Amino acid sequence: MKPSLDELREQMRKKDREIIRLLNERSHISVRIGQVKGQTGQEVYNPAQEARVLNYLQELNDGPLSGRQVTTIFREIISASRDLQKPMNIAYLGPEASFSHLAARLHFGTSSCFMPQAGISRVFDEVEKNAVEWGVVPVENSLEGSVNVTLDRLVLTGLKIQTEMYLRISQCLISSAKSMKGVKNVYSHPQALAQCQGWLRSHLPNAVLGEMESTAAAAQMVRGRKTAAAIGSALAASTYGLNRLAEGIEDNPSNTTRFLVIGRGEGTSTGDDKTSIIFAMPDSPGALHRALDSFAKRKINLTKIESHPAKGRMWEYLFFVDFVGHTHEKAVKSCLAELKEKTVYLKILGSYPRAKDGL
Repeated sequence: MKPSLDELREQMRKKDREIIRLLNERSHISVRIGQVKGQTGQEVYNPAQEARVLNYLQELNDGPLSGRQVTTIFREIISASRDLQKPMNIAYLGPEASFSHLAARLHFGTSSCFMPQAGISRVFDEVEKNAVEWGVVPVENSLEGSVNVTLDRLVLTGLKIQTEMYLRISQCLISSAKSMKGVKNVYSHPQALAQCQGWLRSHLPNAVLGEMESTAAAAQMVRGRKTAAAIGSALAASTYGLNRLAEGIEDNPSNTTRFLVIGRGEGTSTGDDKTSIIFAMPDSPGALHRALDSFAKRKINLTKIESHPAKGRMWEYLFFVDFVGHTHEKAVKSCLAELKEKTVYLKILGSYPRAKDGL
């Protein structure tokens, strides 16, 4: 005989009681770990260790929860554990409910304290002067390319990249109105408007478009205006009390932004890492080829190489390179030592866990 709904719910309650008991037992252990970290001068946030934990959980999981669902659940558990050890402050490119805010929340979990900043440089400034422990900044978009302000600050800062994350940018039409019928004006960041221009032509061809400094600022501005709408995230809609009139309105569903967590300290190896560096070449024929040969002969895979103008030196360029591997690995150490001899400038931006399944 099949169990009734009430019987199934009682089974669920029993499991919930067990889960709460185990979570609290885990939290007691977490507090003790935090005490040991404090005594030894270690940071509470350790992206390499967290990556190892999440990888281990993926190996344990046999469904029906998906790997992404397990990661999402445990990111919140880890976030609560960190908060028990020591509350953390994270700066991000604001205002509240921006995509940088969304990326920071998804990575760090909602138990952390998030502090919006007026610009990318301000995020770097806040971390550099120890006002916050960590910062989250966008570094490149799959459609728009690299974020130059972030690249410029990476050249100058003493901070290191701690980890990376990828966020698919899903745009919504959000408004105080309950339908699109009366919408006459649509506001957003210029990139968001450009990313949704096909949808806007099809669904709101007569709407007047207005540019704002961010999608979140647009959401703030349209509150209470029944004839205005903004393009922004679902988080912006819930944060500012707006209705989602349409979802997934971006013309290219593959639109993705890569974010970096910046802070102090060197990361340990996880076995599946990425390293970012900057270098400059002497002005001679074949110099770049010789530099890249250091990677090729060791079969080190480059995931990105990009030239970037050197500020204050006309027609001179820096090269930003990402590659698979960690500076603790023998082949990478050998490669970087050889590369240093071939370049006029070399800076290691950090070794960190490679992003998996987005965040």
